[in-house]
Amino acid sequence: MRSNRKARKISDVLLFLFLFAVGIIMLYPFLWMISVSLERTANVSIPFPPRLIPEEFSWFNYKLVFENGALLTAYGNSLVIALFSVLLSVSSALLGGYAFSRGSFKGKRLLFFAVLATMMIPFEARLIPMFTMFNELDMINTKYPLIFPSVINAMGIVLAKQYFDNLPEGLRESAKIDGAGEFKIFFHIFAPLTGPITATLGILSFQDSWNSFLWPLVVINDQHLKTVPLFLSSFSTENGGRLAGVTMATAGMSILPILLVFLFFQKYIIRSIALSGLKGE
Repeated sequence: MRSNRKARKISDVLLFLFLFAVGIIMLYPFLWMISVSLERTANVSIPFPPRLIPEEFSWFNYKLVFENGALLTAYGNSLVIALFSVLLSVSSALLGGYAFSRGSFKGKRLLFFAVLATMMIPFEARLIPMFTMFNELDMINTKYPLIFPSVINAMGIVLAKQYFDNLPEGLRESAKIDGAGEFKIFFHIFAPLTGPITATLGILSFQDSWNSFLWPLVVINDQHLKTVPLFLSSFSTENGGRLAGVTMATAGMSILPILLVFLFFQKYIIRSIALSGLKGE
């Protein structure tokens, strides 16, 4: 017994040290980004070898970022786009997931396979048709092309369907006996129970919208409509070099919303995974 306990303690210590080392490796780029953003001379030359403690600590790079208000404008653009994208994405995913989980209609299985198939098409293959469509609708250089594509959220529909599959069917049957229709059943019975999956879908949609770069780069040319990723890519010198200090300061500010949203809603993500059939069982 003692030998087993001793072996278990040793394995626990080794596992802890291994996970601690992995954690440090994963955190190092983030910590280095913060260090460079606080290095006053980083715009002239990137500190090498990389160090975690700035040689000349200064908020100079952050002052440059906020100097003309362009970052706040980009923040506002990204926030508006992300919020509307989350609203459309989560709403369509929940409605679609409920329909595929509880609905009974012709071609349901085939249509669900079609939804799954869309997940296999890379975005680059859809970029030109999407650009052509929005160009014909005269929506290029507006926020609409960055919001409307979020209506189709195949991954969200699949996750929502799995979540609804694990809710008791008796709730629906009882409501139908009382004469409730499908919309009433969804909004009054099932919707109040979707907190965990709604939070999960919201975080994923918010992250996808906030971090999007290629599609906004294609459809946005107006400086006043730039999102945070586009604003982040705009720092360069006359010879094409990067302003490392300002770039890192902007990058640090750009991840704050996603970090705060994730930390606030992470308990809902864990709960939704436990209830959506994604536990690997």
